Amino acid sequence: MEIRMVRISVFLLEIMLLATLGFGQEMVLEAPYRLHTLFSVECQNYFDWQTVGLIHSFKKAGQPGPITRLLSCSDEEVKGYGGMDLAPTMVVPSMSRHPKTGDWYPAINKPAGLVHWLKHSKDAENTDWVVILDADMIMRGPIVPWELGAEKGQPVAAYYGYLIGCDNLLAKLHTVHPELCDKVGGLLAMHIDDLRKLAPLWLSKTEEVREDRAHWGTNLTGDIYGKGWISEMYGYAFGAAEVGLRHKINDNLMLYPGYTPREGYEPILLHYGLPIKVGNWSFSKLEHHEDAIVYECGRLFPEPPYPKEVLEMEADPHRRRALMLSIECINTLNEGLMKQHTVDGCEKPKFSKYLSFLKSRTFAELTRPKLVTAEGILKIENPPAKKTLDERMEPHPKIHTIFSTECTPYFDWQTVGLLHSFRHSGQPGNITRLLSCTDEDLKKYAGHDLAPTHYVPSMSRHLLTGDWYPAINKPAAVLHWLNHATTDAEFIVILDADMIMRRPITPWEFGAAKGRPVSTPYDYLIGCDNVLAKLHTRHPDACDKVGGVIIMHIDDLRQFALLWLHKTEEVRADKAHYSTNITGDVFESGWISEMYGYSFGAAELQLRHIINPEILIYPGYVPAPGVSYRVFHYGLEFKVGNWSFDKANWRETDMVNSCWAKFPDPPDPSTLNQMDGEAFMRDLLSIECARKLNEGLHLHHIRRNCPDPNSRKDAPSSRKFGRFNWNSGTKSDPTMTTRTERRELPQSQPDLSDSELSTFSFWVVALWILFGLGFLTITLALLSGCRLKKVKGKGNRTKRKWTMPRMIGI
Repeated sequence: MEIRMVRISVFLLEIMLLATLGFGQEMVLEAPYRLHTLFSVECQNYFDWQTVGLIHSFKKAGQPGPITRLLSCSDEEVKGYGGMDLAPTMVVPSMSRHPKTGDWYPAINKPAGLVHWLKHSKDAENTDWVVILDADMIMRGPIVPWELGAEKGQPVAAYYGYLIGCDNLLAKLHTVHPELCDKVGGLLAMHIDDLRKLAPLWLSKTEEVREDRAHWGTNLTGDIYGKGWISEMYGYAFGAAEVGLRHKINDNLMLYPGYTPREGYEPILLHYGLPIKVGNWSFSKLEHHEDAIVYECGRLFPEPPYPKEVLEMEADPHRRRALMLSIECINTLNEGLMKQHTVDGCEKPKFSKYLSFLKSRTFAELTRPKLVTAEGILKIENPPAKKTLDERMEPHPKIHTIFSTECTPYFDWQTVGLLHSFRHSGQPGNITRLLSCTDEDLKKYAGHDLAPTHYVPSMSRHLLTGDWYPAINKPAAVLHWLNHATTDAEFIVILDADMIMRRPITPWEFGAAKGRPVSTPYDYLIGCDNVLAKLHTRHPDACDKVGGVIIMHIDDLRQFALLWLHKTEEVRADKAHYSTNITGDVFESGWISEMYGYSFGAAELQLRHIINPEILIYPGYVPAPGVSYRVFHYGLEFKVGNWSFDKANWRETDMVNSCWAKFPDPPDPSTLNQMDGEAFMRDLLSIECARKLNEGLHLHHIRRNCPDPNSRKDAPSSRKFGRFNWNSGTKSDPTMTTRTERRELPQSQPDLSDSELSTFSFWVVALWILFGLGFLTITLALLSGCRLKKVKGKGNRTKRKWTMPRMIGI
């Protein structure tokens, strides 16, 4: 009897344990799974030829499971539509013209079609996983969610970095969880249960964002046309945030033809949403908006250059690879059209070199299905806010960000820009400005409130040599801060003042460790490879050409900082080796002595860096495709058309203390030429950097209570008038402005992920205590005998039944 009671107790304990684990994380399913691929189109020729291309590539790629085209058409359109046989199809009611608002927005058909499929399709009842694509895509290999690392609650998606609304006011207006907003789209691979939760919100949030015309501006949405056209994309991002989905973001799976893929990675999806150009040949889907090419026998899109021609026209292997993918995309599309014409009973086309190529073994070999490699899966970026159980048990180390400045207007406006971007980047931990000033400068300095500050004696004029070299203040300030400030941070991130942060810079993401700092490449430090390193370090072979962004363990920094300073003094004093051919300094003035001081000091301790080129970019440089850089370093002049910005031109201008001072506005993104994809992305980043600087200055002027520039001088200051909206020229809600100002105060920002973790941990502990007490109560009841069981058993069960939900819901 007692053994039986113990078994029952163990059984109940197992149930409680499973319940507790289920509360914290999803159970992992076992393969095999049922997979279904979906895409949304309308009853138009434009979507018909895209459908032919996608369906053909779907079959060619060997994608498992069925595919369904969600065809959004009005009743009248369905009657005259002739393309029903192009793909397995489910007709869904068109919402292109919104039934309530009358708004014309065809993109809403995507979430509306998915909601309809979930409600009315029997396939939806027999599916475990879904892959959602756009019609203007070509598959190069199977897209299998569980092989890509997708989990229930964690879909896999491609990165859409231009969805800047996830980082600003737009997310705060449209989701209660703006911190969960992921900038994703294009390729979506998710569990069917997640789609069931998400789809209705995807639709409603799309409607919500579409109606919010006051916030359609490019500066808020990233939409270069400012017309709300990407509302559906935000509908997805905000809907996913509402239901708590965190995406595994993979930049390697999907590629826009024309962009260069990362070395060593094979994209399995080509998204031809942008114009493509190879030599004198080009293709743009918008040029074929009314094209009935599917129904015109023998007609294909203009043939792109042959692979042999691409090999001859481009010497650079990376650029050549990008061009090869561009022609593969359109060749596969044409191959699909050719086969569709055969299915439709068209006459056999006349022989041509191009048709022969499409049917050749060479083309078949070039386009055989590509499989995702283990390396490709490992490159998936897990959202930082979604922590695993192991990470909860071992929290990330603390970080502190520092940067060095001087008491000048030049550094003050840089400080305002960096601090503003720091707050919006999501960087964990605190930030400190190391302010190097003489006593006289400090007496008249007015920028004490610009940032949390550690004051440092100025070494601009060297105390012993009299040499004027302000750059030495950086290592001197770091050393002073280490010796006089208290920090519990394990890792220190060192930036320059002339930087704009875009995303967090964390040691765990880039692999920094004790004895293994992380930095960015400064290839012009050629002194690491010549006599300069041999003169100034015992370990020239350990000299790394790095700088800009530094992530270093606090113990390494304590050992290193003094050497950094001494080596800077040493290189600065070595005037005999200032020449460009030795240092790479084009001015031959020893100005980069501090950079060599860093490299030679690190070499002395044999600190070898992890050098990552994907952390920092100079505005004006062409970005590597698919890379989401963390930091802009605007140390060089950059241009967009006739507009340019050079920080050196603003050395003496007091941008901080002159109300509403700002830099010349960069061009509107809608004016950019999109034909050259690389130049277009380069210019978008340049505009983003300049706008962030002006945005920081504008908010700074608001905090300084600068008078409204559009109000009359004698007008009374009153909250009822609201604040002037810098971007739209309209008045904004005064209470919203007040909240914004409070967020922008220069104070340490709490780590949201840590606070969420604490709340979660509290509830887990509370549940454990609750279940533990319940387990003890049940065990005592069982061991107390039949009499107690008969008298109290029913009452106890009733009490547990009604009181436990209340306790859990507290």
